[in-house]
Amino acid sequence: MDAHGGVGVSGPDREPGAVDVDPGDGRNETGAERDDRNWNELLQELRAVQTGTQILSGFLLAVAFQPRFVELDAYARGLYLVLVVAAGIATVLGLAPVVLHRSLFRKHRKHRLVQTANRLLISQVAVVALIAAGVPSLIFEVVLGRTAGLIALAVGVLCLLTTWLLIARSAARADAERERAAHAAVPR
Repeated sequence: MDAHGGVGVSGPDREPGAVDVDPGDGRNETGAERDDRNWNELLQELRAVQTGTQILSGFLLAVAFQPRFVELDAYARGLYLVLVVAAGIATVLGLAPVVLHRSLFRKHRKHRLVQTANRLLISQVAVVALIAAGVPSLIFEVVLGRTAGLIALAVGVLCLLTTWLLIARSAARADAERERAAHAAVPR
């Protein structure tokens, strides 16, 4: 057992004395292997979120060049500008892990990279969620008026919160069931 409580792992590509960082997870991987796996999973998530960010940003940039843009009142222009700034922030948050990877490349700091990239991705998802709620509000505002825009914003935020709460609750329930099953499987 090592300082982190891991146990030895073996395999054709493993160094002698390699340690499974989490023997209870059934993965049989070293810390470096887990960091590599987590980094690859983060990259996949970043790709998905970045695509959504690019689509929303492109839409927002095109809006300013539409003939009706000059007709927007102060509220609608303010909402538009907040969404454009948020899209810029989301883009920066999505690019930051790649920049960080370049600066830490070959410095044996992947664990730190994964931790930081995870925080950046969570921040990016939160900003993109706000944009996803704000864009329909802007569209409804322009097409149907202020009341419709505010209703669209409320519905968007409600959908986001409900989805996130349901996902969190479902994940917590699955974790609890897995722990109960693992605990029940331990002979006494």
